[in-house]
Amino acid sequence: MVGKVLGLKDLEQFSSRRSSVYVDPECDKFFELPLFIAASSNDITTKCQCWQLSPGKEPALRSYTEIQQLLQQGKKRDVKNILRENSWPINSPIRAQLWPMLCGQHLTKQQMLDGFYWEMVHQVFGTTELSEKPIMLPAFVDATHCLPYHLTSTGRAVADRIVNVLGYDCPDITYSPVLYPITSILLHFMSEEEAYMCLAGLVGSKEKVFINQTKLQHEVTWKTVMQIAKKHTKSAISYFQRICPGLKLERVFMDWCWWILAGLPFQHLVRIMDCYFHEGIKVLYRVALVVLNLFHKECQSNNEWSPDNIKNDIGNALIKFCKKIPVSPAKLLHAAFSIRGLSTQYISRIFIKTEMLLKSRSVLNSGSKQLIKSRSSDNLPTSQSQVNIQMMSHTLTIRELFTLWSWLPVRITMYQPVLLYTTEEHGCSLTTFYVRVEQHEPTLLMIKTCNNEVFGAYCSSRWFERNVKDDKGQRQAYFGTGETFLFSLYPERAKYPWVGIEGDKDLGHSSELFMAADSKMITIGGGEGQAIWMDENIRFGKTDGCKTFNNPPLCPSGDFEIRVLEVYGFVGI
Repeated sequence: MVGKVLGLKDLEQFSSRRSSVYVDPECDKFFELPLFIAASSNDITTKCQCWQLSPGKEPALRSYTEIQQLLQQGKKRDVKNILRENSWPINSPIRAQLWPMLCGQHLTKQQMLDGFYWEMVHQVFGTTELSEKPIMLPAFVDATHCLPYHLTSTGRAVADRIVNVLGYDCPDITYSPVLYPITSILLHFMSEEEAYMCLAGLVGSKEKVFINQTKLQHEVTWKTVMQIAKKHTKSAISYFQRICPGLKLERVFMDWCWWILAGLPFQHLVRIMDCYFHEGIKVLYRVALVVLNLFHKECQSNNEWSPDNIKNDIGNALIKFCKKIPVSPAKLLHAAFSIRGLSTQYISRIFIKTEMLLKSRSVLNSGSKQLIKSRSSDNLPTSQSQVNIQMMSHTLTIRELFTLWSWLPVRITMYQPVLLYTTEEHGCSLTTFYVRVEQHEPTLLMIKTCNNEVFGAYCSSRWFERNVKDDKGQRQAYFGTGETFLFSLYPERAKYPWVGIEGDKDLGHSSELFMAADSKMITIGGGEGQAIWMDENIRFGKTDGCKTFNNPPLCPSGDFEIRVLEVYGFVGI
């Protein structure tokens, strides 16, 4: 690492030697006070007055070492509480170490290799020297929201380079407007290489969502925020609709992230980032709800936000309000984390449901030609796959395979099926089932009973998720998404999709019990019955109607004895 972290005494000395070399020429109040001084780029930041040291005695705050030890011990919940409660000053040197550590939780081993970033820089630009010529930004960047947060021209050039290298290393990113602003914020506290590593961790995170990377994810996210707001900020939503009868809420919520990133003062943003880098995008959801409630309150008491002044452009008014937000960073976060009923599981359910609805409408709106093409021979299993299934399968004929194929999500039909587990070859053991199947996503589970009934389920999530723990350290009883569906192939042919796919109505928890498993059983579907249940010996099972799929029992008797169980995965996913 090139450079050094400044202590509080260094900061006091540094602030007394104010330099005008890198001052924003249009704003006298900004002055240079970087927490991290990199030998090769010590002129990338300018800071506002909020960077000045606060007079008087500072409160006792937790140290980086304490947080590091808790994280190493796996005490993420304790870390979360510390980050929420400790209002480090904006000039605290702790972030130069804290933020890279928080983001580093999500880095892969390849990305952690020393020199990885600079090798990528050389590969992309042919040199590690910072060019004086403008760098063309990747297509996924929103040019209207390249927020620099008082970075100097050199700082902005560094941000441009980081985003370019990330786009080169992560070609799957097709639309990510918040990437540039977060890059700018990171550069206030760390070196160029560390900022890149932080972004790589956020983008590559598998456990939590930090940064949307496609237009679909972007749309699903703002629609998720809108749905949550309808429940948790009812008064504000009703007020907006009352003063603007023709208002489409979509127009307001499309820019929800800019209320925060383009509106809030820098000191508020920094404290939000303290929590965001550990907890993920749900922190921004909470802050957005508080912004709505505060704005609604101000609208009723402050003439500046009267109906006549805001009704023509509520979205822009929200951003202007955030620039003058009447609460401190500590009070803003306290209000955000005091919102009840906004668990990770609840947010995830809304997000998945919204995503499923958008995907299904996209397919329906794409036209009959595309639908016909997606079900053509180009998207059927290859002849070799068909031969393999014929030779190995005890549950599927080619005709049944084609029927089942027509029910799969379109994107899955581009991959070839592979038999992962069969009781005929691998034995009747739930332990063996997990060993061979649990890391694959999605999977097709096929059951043939001793009465020759054939039925099963398309399981959208890994069976390994039975081991995933929630924020309280408890295993989730149910997991999976709304892509999961049931089917019957013999004697009846029928598909039973998730009930939530049909509309926006909240059907309750019992309609979202997709998959459950432990060392003693497997269950698919729940709510007043289990659609499929199997014992640990994969010998006996039962089937009932359930609320999740609104299905009848998949075999007439309800109880069944398993002749063969087969599980298929998909090559290349």
